[in-house]
Amino acid sequence: MGKKRRKHLRSGTGISRREFVGRSAAAAAFTIVPSSFLVRNAKAAPSQKVQVACIGVGEQGRGDMENLMNVDAVRVTAVCDACRVVDYANHGGLGVSNPNAKIAGLDAALRRVEQRYSEDGGDGKGCTGYQDFREMLDKEGDNIDAVMVATPDHVHAAACLAAINKGKHVFCEKPLAHSIYETRLVADAAKKMGVITQMGNQGHSGEGIRLTVEWIRDGAIGNISEIHSRDCTGATDWLTHGVNRPKETPPVPDGWDWDLWLGPAAERPYHPAYAPFNWRGWWAFGNGCIADAACHHLDPAFWALDLGPPTSVEGTSTGITEETAPRGAVYTFQFPAKGDRQGVKVMWYSGTERPPRPKGLEEDRKAYVDGIHFVGDEGTIICPGWGGPPRIVPEAKMKAYLPKRPEKTIPRVDGHHKGWIDAIIKGEQVHGGFDYSGPMTEAVLLGAAALRTGKKLLWDSENMKATNAPEADRFIKPEFRDGWGL
Repeated sequence: MGKKRRKHLRSGTGISRREFVGRSAAAAAFTIVPSSFLVRNAKAAPSQKVQVACIGVGEQGRGDMENLMNVDAVRVTAVCDACRVVDYANHGGLGVSNPNAKIAGLDAALRRVEQRYSEDGGDGKGCTGYQDFREMLDKEGDNIDAVMVATPDHVHAAACLAAINKGKHVFCEKPLAHSIYETRLVADAAKKMGVITQMGNQGHSGEGIRLTVEWIRDGAIGNISEIHSRDCTGATDWLTHGVNRPKETPPVPDGWDWDLWLGPAAERPYHPAYAPFNWRGWWAFGNGCIADAACHHLDPAFWALDLGPPTSVEGTSTGITEETAPRGAVYTFQFPAKGDRQGVKVMWYSGTERPPRPKGLEEDRKAYVDGIHFVGDEGTIICPGWGGPPRIVPEAKMKAYLPKRPEKTIPRVDGHHKGWIDAIIKGEQVHGGFDYSGPMTEAVLLGAAALRTGKKLLWDSENMKATNAPEADRFIKPEFRDGWGL
C-alpha cells in the first residue's frame, strides 16, 4: 500500500488483552473460544462466546453489528472503519430512515459496543477500534473467531479474503464481491479453509422463501418458463446515475482515511458524490441497482429452481456513462434446462423499468412493487421482496392449493445473523453460505458486465469468459490498485 499502518483505537482507557479477559469473564461470564476450536468441534457449551469483529460500521454495518450483539452467544471484540465519523446528513448523502444511524462510523460503533455490553452488567470495555482491517486482523487474531464485512462492495473481497485466509468465519453483505473474479476467489477460499459463511441476503433465512421453494418443488404452478423481478422502490431517488466524475476536490472530512476507503479502487480525489451514501451508482465502487437488490429478490428463484450459471445475459438501459449506472435498465438471463426442469428466462427490471403485470392477477388486486413472480403453465406465484411469503394467482388457485400444500421440509432458521452464529458453534455450514451465494452473485454481476459491454454475453462459467466479447474481460476481472492485489 506504500503508506504507514494506522494506530488502533480502544474504547475508553486502554487495557491489555489479559485485563480484558479477566474483567469480561467476571462480568459477563463467557469463555474465549479460539477459532480453531469452533471449526473443529461439533458443539460448544452455552457459556462459550463467538468473538466477532465488524469491518464497515456505516449505516448497514451498524445494523448488522446490532443484530449480532443481540445474539447471546456473541461478543463483539473489534470494530473497523476507514471513517472515524460518518455524518449521513451532512456529507452529501440523502439521509437514512433510522435517525440513530445518521451518525455512524468507527467512533460511534465503539461507543455503542461499550454501551451495549454495559447493559449486561459489565463495564463494556475491551472492544478495540481500527481504521485498517489488515492491521486489525494481524493484531487481534486471538481475539477474533468470526468477521462481519459491510464495507462498500469494492472492498468486500479484500476484507473477506484477509479474514478467511486467517481461518475466520465470515458474514459478508450482498453482493458477495464487486466483480465475478473476486466473487469466485472468495467462494473458493472459503471452501478451501472450511470456514462457516453467510451472505447478507437476510430474506434467505425467513419463512417466506422456504414456503416458495417448497411450493414450487411441489409443482404448485407446474413447469416454470419465465421469472420477472425488480429492485427496490425509490432506487432512482438515491442512486447516482448518468453523470461523470465531479471536477471539484473538496477536503476530506475530518476522521476519514480516504486512501483506506478507496482500498483496491483506483485513486481519485474525495468527493461527497461518492461517499458515504451514493457510492453504489459508481462503477468503481458498486454495480447499480441490480447489485443492490437482485441477491435479495432473485434468491427464491436460484434456490427453488437450482438455476446455476446462465448461458447468456443481455441488458438495455436508459443510458449509462463510463462512470455511473443507468437510471433504468432491463436484463434478460437465459438459464439452461437442468434435471427435470426446462430452461428458464429470467427478467430483471431496475430503477424506472417495471415488469409486466403478473399473469392471472385479478384486475382489482395490486401487484407487489418490489419482489418476484414465477410464471408456470398451471398458474403464477407472486412474492414480495426480500423472500416474502408466496401467493398463487389467481386467488381461486391459491384457495384450491392450500388444503393440499406440502409439509414443511426445509429446516427453519432462527434469524439470519443468529443462524450464522449457531452454525459456527455447531460446526455446520448454513444454507446460503458462499457456496450458494457466490454463484448467484456471479450471475447478477454478469448482468452489469453485459450492460456495460453493450452486448448479449454468451457465458462460459467454468472459465469465467464471455466467449463472444473479450471486451467484457475488464468488467469480469478488474485491475486493482498497487498493494491491494487479491
